Amino acid sequence: MIEQTNRGGSFTLPGTSMTVNRMGYGAMQLAGRDGNKLVWGPPRDVDGAIAVLREAVASGVNHVDTSDFYGPHITNQIIKKALHPYPDDLVIVTKVSARRGEDGSWIPAFSREDLTAAIHDNLRNLGLDVLDVVNLRSMFSIEVPAEGSIEAPFTVLAELQQQGLVRHIGLSNVTPTQIAEARRIAPIVCVQNYYNLTHRADDTLIADLARDGIAYVPFFPLGGFTPLQSATLSDVAARLGATPMQVALAWLLQRSPNILVIPGTSSIEHLRENLGAARLQLAPEVIADLDSLGGNPLNGRHTS
Repeated sequence: MIEQTNRGGSFTLPGTSMTVNRMGYGAMQLAGRDGNKLVWGPPRDVDGAIAVLREAVASGVNHVDTSDFYGPHITNQIIKKALHPYPDDLVIVTKVSARRGEDGSWIPAFSREDLTAAIHDNLRNLGLDVLDVVNLRSMFSIEVPAEGSIEAPFTVLAELQQQGLVRHIGLSNVTPTQIAEARRIAPIVCVQNYYNLTHRADDTLIADLARDGIAYVPFFPLGGFTPLQSATLSDVAARLGATPMQVALAWLLQRSPNILVIPGTSSIEHLRENLGAARLQLAPEVIADLDSLGGNPLNGRHTS
């Protein structure tokens, strides 16, 4: 029997009845790879991908992050095959505003037609009538936030929400200015940006969002395609009898109570390792050592 525990505590998205365990799952790695085209095509082992999703949910994960441009379409289709009909408490968060070129590139898709088509693609491939949460991803830069107005595409997404196709809206890869711009149009429930133990540009933003009860969801929490490596991280992990990746995830969970983590993997072994991070408690002196990896020790740290 698969052990189900409270995965790092829970968080209720603001203005909703959606309460998710803070240890979630990111589905991007379920798609395959075709040469230099990453997150492209089906995985080598579709049954293995299905098994990973089913074990994640059976272990207490009730927050799955995805997008129809993963694959494209493949990841959502695997989620549907693995989990549909979905558990009542499962929250699936997807994102829009990009499409894939034949060369595997990530192309901005901000027009009304693009966004509307993306919503319907997600609905169809996930087998849903309404999407729980949709993040508008800024594409002025691929991996890090860059300034530029998101008023027009966010307004379209808010209109699709009013039509009943989307329950709640979030943002991804955005700056504080863009967040403020969006919140003047419609409420948001989460922000998903690049953030981890060594990449800490959003330290102040996390605190600001926490004050407003808005979730912060780090993407690439383990470094993405270039996994985190640090002598300090490895030393802390050895002292705790844990893996470096477990320590990096535990640090995020203790960083602030509004942080929701979504580590991704296509391996059941790595899934179990990631989930084990939710049971790891870091002492203050350990946190101080880890905080130093990002430059200056954090002030005003929240603990959960």
